[in-house]
Amino acid sequence: MSDPFVQRLRRLDACAVSDALDKLGLAGAVTGIPQRSGPDHGGGRIAGRAVTMKVGPGERPPGPPVHLGCSAIGLAGPDHVIVVEQRSGVEAGCWGGLLTLGAKVRGVEGVVADGPLRDVDEAIAYGFPVFSRSLTSRTARGRVVELGTQVPVQIGEVQVQPGDYVLADRSAVLFIAAADIARVLEAAEGIVAKEAAMAKAILAGTPIAEVMGGNYEHMLQKDS
Repeated sequence: MSDPFVQRLRRLDACAVSDALDKLGLAGAVTGIPQRSGPDHGGGRIAGRAVTMKVGPGERPPGPPVHLGCSAIGLAGPDHVIVVEQRSGVEAGCWGGLLTLGAKVRGVEGVVADGPLRDVDEAIAYGFPVFSRSLTSRTARGRVVELGTQVPVQIGEVQVQPGDYVLADRSAVLFIAAADIARVLEAAEGIVAKEAAMAKAILAGTPIAEVMGGNYEHMLQKDS
């Protein structure tokens, strides 16, 4: 059964949720990770719960060797977003074409990578949403390894825990702790309702300065 919080989150845009985070004094917004692929070659919103993966130089964890990304894909499915940290400074792909296909087949909502994406044309061809910090042709082989799956990862200035909620669109990528999701959704839905009423007033001919003056400036004040 689909997570009802994910369903509600999917109906909201990143700016409304970012405003809700501001209103509640919470961090979580990350910019500079644009969408590289999707159903219309870069459009569309994704939402889900984070399955995390950390990639960088070093030694793989002990145990049978598993190709980078396969463990995360095996744990993920509908209502999940795979979130990858590759902030090592080494130019090497932390996600690529076969992984994209594997995630798509599993029904994963999309991938957010703070690091380089490889095989972007394949992701576009598959119509699968991937957000990444940069693009590269350079393989991970001999450069970086998977350091852990379902571990805390750093995306921008935000630390993301496995199971955190993720929302991403063309404006930003947002992360919301599971403990905060209910109040963030409530605040964001309230902001959307107020903005819809303001838009209706503008369409009805109310001068925009009158609509936005007091209403807009005080919208994010914390409730008493």
